Amino acid sequence: MLKLGIDRIEKFRSLFEGRIALVTSPGACTADYGSPIEKLMSFCDLRLLLGPEHGVRGDKAEAVYFDNAVDTVTGIPMVSLYTPKSLRIDPEVFESFDTLVYDVQDVGCRYYTYISTLKYLIEDCAAAGKRVIILDRPNPLGSRCSGTVVKPGMENFVACYSIPVQYGLTCGEFARMVNDEEKFGCDLHVIPCSGLTREMMFPDWKRTWVMTSPAIPTFDTAVLYPGTCLIEGTNCSEGRGTSAPFSIIGAPFIRAEELNDAFNRLELPGVLATPVWFTPYASKHRNVNCGGIHIHVMDPRAIRAFDLGIRLLDLLRTRYPRDFEYLAPYAHDNAPHICNLMGDRVFESDWDADELIRQGAEESAAFTVRAEPYRLY
Repeated sequence: MLKLGIDRIEKFRSLFEGRIALVTSPGACTADYGSPIEKLMSFCDLRLLLGPEHGVRGDKAEAVYFDNAVDTVTGIPMVSLYTPKSLRIDPEVFESFDTLVYDVQDVGCRYYTYISTLKYLIEDCAAAGKRVIILDRPNPLGSRCSGTVVKPGMENFVACYSIPVQYGLTCGEFARMVNDEEKFGCDLHVIPCSGLTREMMFPDWKRTWVMTSPAIPTFDTAVLYPGTCLIEGTNCSEGRGTSAPFSIIGAPFIRAEELNDAFNRLELPGVLATPVWFTPYASKHRNVNCGGIHIHVMDPRAIRAFDLGIRLLDLLRTRYPRDFEYLAPYAHDNAPHICNLMGDRVFESDWDADELIRQGAEESAAFTVRAEPYRLY
């Protein structure tokens, strides 16, 4: 039977002495689907909450900065880790706690900003002499690694470290790796899961999916996300503002049935598409009718999401050369968003899909070997 880190804290009571700060999000539930906030309130001296992107209660949309506040449910002060000024802990906040606890359910994809926040927290807590406790949770995508690795100098908030797109580690294992490789020297403790094996994906947990953020409503979304999130960097819709983000892909210049036939002819493993016409209520092409495809997960273990994303990008740019575009860099970035997602400037010049997929397989295989010393399961 699978037990999560939050449900095993009684065995590690001595680690929770002193004033505790908690980083969490709504997808992080206890065995009975309760909140880790309430559980820690009854277990230790919980003084402070820290909110990553989307906030501790999940009430913030993607890429929307928010300020410090008081948690309306518990009355505990909440510090934002997602502000225009900084994505890190302000130095004066360290005076408020002795130990930082991290309990966030991730989706196992590098673009997802929770692990970027985790890396910053480990680095900053090490410098401040604060203990960090990771309440470990399984990676819903399992231990498979895929995709290219972030290139030196291209580190950013959606590509925080030299890991592949799908990195195959739990947050505890990632924390152990980055603390050791970067020589942060953090007083780091991981409370591991029990009953977890490396081969397990989310269906093997025998649990109900709880949204990890507003745009990841289902496990199928998480399975496709390492590939279809690349569409974020283009003028096509990645399905935000629809009922199936990262599963619905399209644009006003696309005829649904035409793209659907072309996509299915690729015969990508584990997926099947159906044509869809949709009008996003938010994000790109808001209130504009779009044609596209709805990608369905037929076999999550067979899917190669990164390869799917590269093939889909290649299909869109070659089939719609006069309309398809990469988005320009955001004001605060020095590279287009799609290059930040890839951690590589490859899309700033002509590129070959076969070569990118080959490179991704080679780099992720090397990473699998590199990650071996840090695995807990």
